[in-house]
Amino acid sequence: MAFIDDFYMITQEDLEDIKESISTQDLPTAVNTIKEVLEKQDLVELNIGVTGESGSGKSTFVNAFRGLGDEEEGSAKTGPVETTMEPEVYPHPKYKTVKVWDLPGIGTPNFKADEYLKLVAFERYDFFIIIASDRFRECHTQLAKEIMRMGKKFYFVRSKIDSSIAAEKRKKSFDQKKTLDIIREDCEKGLRKIGIEDPVVFLISNFELGSYDLNLLQERMERELPEHKRNVLMLALPNITLEINEKKKKVLQENIGKVALLSALVATVPIPGLSVGMDVAIVKKEMILMIHPCRSSVKDLGRPLKNSKV
Repeated sequence: MAFIDDFYMITQEDLEDIKESISTQDLPTAVNTIKEVLEKQDLVELNIGVTGESGSGKSTFVNAFRGLGDEEEGSAKTGPVETTMEPEVYPHPKYKTVKVWDLPGIGTPNFKADEYLKLVAFERYDFFIIIASDRFRECHTQLAKEIMRMGKKFYFVRSKIDSSIAAEKRKKSFDQKKTLDIIREDCEKGLRKIGIEDPVVFLISNFELGSYDLNLLQERMERELPEHKRNVLMLALPNITLEINEKKKKVLQENIGKVALLSALVATVPIPGLSVGMDVAIVKKEMILMIHPCRSSVKDLGRPLKNSKV
């Protein structure tokens, strides 16, 4: 039964629908309900728009978020000048419904946020990552305000933190936590000056993705996504911090219980071979999820997992 291969993540709402169908419908109809639930899971898309000025590290972030290096097969093009002239989609190498979009650079003299969002097909994205490699400028706030006006979420990311830390390490008085606090406060102060109330800035190194604010960014995105997309995001994140790994473990453990219930429900349907065929397919899918975790970014491969809070 090919439809079983569409199994992905079962939400509590899905289980309630299935139980309701079992109790109120004839069994063949209930089987069709289960089939629809399984097929629906594989259609859940998460579209992430990554934008910022040319040279800010947009494309490298797209690659790091997907666990790829800049020169690996399927990676976004990177370079010292703007290489993205129109929206380019990069599916996650494992979770194909997670799509990270490398958007054209902002910050040209004639930049207009409303026209830009129309150009990149604003409606397709679940949220935006707005990246700056030093200070945020008026083009960033123009874009953020237009995104807010249209009712979507965005997150400010200050990239290239590893370079900033390396420069400060030459000072005898170097204190990493103090340095990070100063950078964050400076970015947030600058955003307030140009019209953003209560800004939150996440400090990220594309080459050491687990070293700074990845956990904080993940927690914020997780809170603001609906449940079915929240699970997709969590499983797609690189396995480079203890916090993320623990959350992935929890998601998978919860799904095991749901899978067991689903299997029990299917077992009540008197169709020869249905229960065995479904159990084999579901177990196969769950094993793939558990034993083939998402890769981390290239420089983090082989390193011990980190608690990234500083």
